Amino acid sequence: MSGTTEGPSAATGQAPAAPQEHRLHETRPQERPPHDAPSFDPPVPPPAGCEARPPVPGARAHSPADVRADAFRRAPLALAVLDRAGRVVEANDAFAALLGTGSGPGALSRGAAELLGRPGDETVRAALEGRRAGLRRTRRVRDAEGRARWLLVAVEPPRADGPGGALLSVTDVSARRELEARVRDLRMHDPVTRLPNRALFFERLASVTGQPGPEGAAEHGEHPEDRWPPEAGQAETGRIGVCYLDLDGFKAVNDTFGHRTGDLLLTAVAERLSRVAVEGARGGRTPLVARLGGDEFALLVPDSAGTEQLTSLAAAALVALEEPFDAGGERLAVSASVGVVERPAAGTSATELMQDADTTLYWAKADGGGRWTLFDPERNAHRMTRQVLAAELRPAIGRGEFVLDYQPLVDLADGTTSGVEALVRWRHPQFGTLPPSRFIGQAEEDGSVVQLGRWVLRTACAQARAWQVARPGRRALFVSVNVAVRQVWDSDLVADVAAALEATGLPPELLQLELTESALMGSAGRPLRVLQALSAMGVRIAIDDFGTGYSNLSYLSRLPVSVLKLDGSFVRSFRDDGGPGAVPPRAADEVVVEAMVSLAHRLGLTVTAECVETAQQARRLRGIGCDTGQGWLWSRPVGPERISALLRQQG
Repeated sequence: MSGTTEGPSAATGQAPAAPQEHRLHETRPQERPPHDAPSFDPPVPPPAGCEARPPVPGARAHSPADVRADAFRRAPLALAVLDRAGRVVEANDAFAALLGTGSGPGALSRGAAELLGRPGDETVRAALEGRRAGLRRTRRVRDAEGRARWLLVAVEPPRADGPGGALLSVTDVSARRELEARVRDLRMHDPVTRLPNRALFFERLASVTGQPGPEGAAEHGEHPEDRWPPEAGQAETGRIGVCYLDLDGFKAVNDTFGHRTGDLLLTAVAERLSRVAVEGARGGRTPLVARLGGDEFALLVPDSAGTEQLTSLAAAALVALEEPFDAGGERLAVSASVGVVERPAAGTSATELMQDADTTLYWAKADGGGRWTLFDPERNAHRMTRQVLAAELRPAIGRGEFVLDYQPLVDLADGTTSGVEALVRWRHPQFGTLPPSRFIGQAEEDGSVVQLGRWVLRTACAQARAWQVARPGRRALFVSVNVAVRQVWDSDLVADVAAALEATGLPPELLQLELTESALMGSAGRPLRVLQALSAMGVRIAIDDFGTGYSNLSYLSRLPVSVLKLDGSFVRSFRDDGGPGAVPPRAADEVVVEAMVSLAHRLGLTVTAECVETAQQARRLRGIGCDTGQGWLWSRPVGPERISALLRQQG
C-alpha cells in the first residue's frame, strides 16, 4: 500500500486549490476525539437500582479485560495500539485487512508508519507521547489492487494515568470523497457545454499566477496529480496568456431561434475551441478552454511561449468558427471577437490580467468585431488617463483649472483682426496643458460639457467686453464660442447666453456661437426654436467645419445661420508652394470652395476659411471671395494678453 498525505479530494482532473501537502486536523486539548476513535475507558457501572443478571449456570465467566480484548479484535473499525515510537503493539483483524499485509508486528508497524506520514514528524511524535490531545489526518493511499482509497487516520494519545499506548483508528472515507468529487465536478463545470466554468477558470488562473485559490477550494480537496500546472504557483516558461473570446451577435440567435438552439450553438462552439486548444498546445500543456458565462469563452495558456503563440491561437479560433454550424436543424453562421493578453506570470494578478483581457476584447469589438486584438499598454494607458480625466472634469471646473486661449479671425480684405475664437484648455496639475480633443468628447458623454460651456461662454464674453472697453472709438472685436450639441438639448442655452451677456455687458452682436454641421442636421423642434431665439437676440450663428458633414444645403435657408466656416481640409489642398509639407493643388477643391463661397454670399452669409498657413493660400481665398481667414499664418491660439498686444500693433 502506498499513500500521500492530503486534504479532501476533488474530482479527477479538476482544478486545484493552493498546493497542500498535508491535511491536518487537531483536536483541542479540552475536547475529546470523535466517536470513530474509540477509547479504552473503564466500563461504566450500571445505574442505581439496576441489578446485574446472575451468571448463566455452566457458562464460563469472562473478565472485563477479556470482553474488551474481544471487542477490540472483532471491531469493524481498523484499530491498533502504538507505543511511543509508533510501533504496533496490538492490532485488530480489520487493521491487518486494511493494510493488506501480514499480521506480523513488523509489517503492521511499517503500515502504521506509512499511514502516519513523514518519519520524525513532531506532530505525530507529540501525539504518541501524550504531549498533545491527538490528531486527525486524511490520507490518500492505494490498496493491494492499485485502487485509490481515502482514509481518515486518527490518533488518541495514551492515558497519562494508566498503562498502554496510543490508539490508532483508520476509517475508509472513499465513498464520501467520491461524492464530494462529483459535487465539485458539477460545481466547477458549465452544465451546457461541460467546459470548465468561471469558478474553475479563475482557480486555475490563480494557481498559475502564484495566488491562493478561491476560498473553500482546499475544503473540496485537490490531489497533487490533479494540480494544473504541476509546478505549483508558476508556469514552466514563467509566462501566461489569455484569449478572451465573445461571440458576435449571439443574442440575435437566442431571440430568433430560441434558447435551445442557442445552447446547441454554444456546445458546438465549445467543441471547436477545444480542438483548437489541443492543436495549439505546441508540445506543452493543452490550453484550458472555459465558458465564463453567456457567449464568453476563454483560453488560458499557463506556459505561454510568447505573444506569437497567443495570437496564433486566437487566429485559429476565429478560423475554426468561420464554418457555419448546424444547431437543431438550423444552419447558423457566427463570428467572434478576441482580446489577447500575454505577459510574465510573476507579479501578475488574476484580476489585473482579466481586466486587461476584457479591455482588449472591447477594442476588438469597437474595431468592427470578427478579429483579435492584442493588448497595447500605451493604448491602455491612454484609456486609463481618459478615465482619470473623466472623474476629474467637474471638480476641475470648480477649481479653476480651465483657461481660454484665443485665435484671431482676420479680415482677408485688409488684414485686420475682426474677431477671435475662444478655445478652452485644461491646465491639469498632473498631465499639463490639455487641448480640447483630450477632454471635450468625455465632457459631452457625461454631461459636464454643459457646466463647462457656461464657464467658457461667460469668460469669453467678459474678455470681449474688456477689449471693447479698452479700445473706445475703434471697431470692437466679436468673440466666437463653440457650442456642443448637448448644450442645445440638455440646458437652457438661451437663458445661459442672456445671463452671460447681461453679466458682462457685452452687446449680443459681438457674440458668435459655432455649431457643427452634424449638430444642425435635421434641426427641428427645440434646437430650431433655440437657434431662432438666439438669432432674435442679435447673436450670430456659425456652422463650423462646413463641407465635411451631411452638407444638406436645404437647412441653410431654414436656419438662422450667419456664417459658414469652411473645413481646413479644403484650404490645405491650396498649398503648392513647394515648401515642406506642400500638397499638390487639386482643381476640384478650388472649384468646390468657390461654389460654396458663391452660394453663401447669395444667401447673405459670410465665409471664414480655417487652417490658413501660407500667404499664397490667403491670396487664393481672397481671390475666390472668402471673407475671413483663421490659421497659423496670423497666429496660433494665444492668451488674452497676446491678443491685446496684437490689437495695439494694429492701432
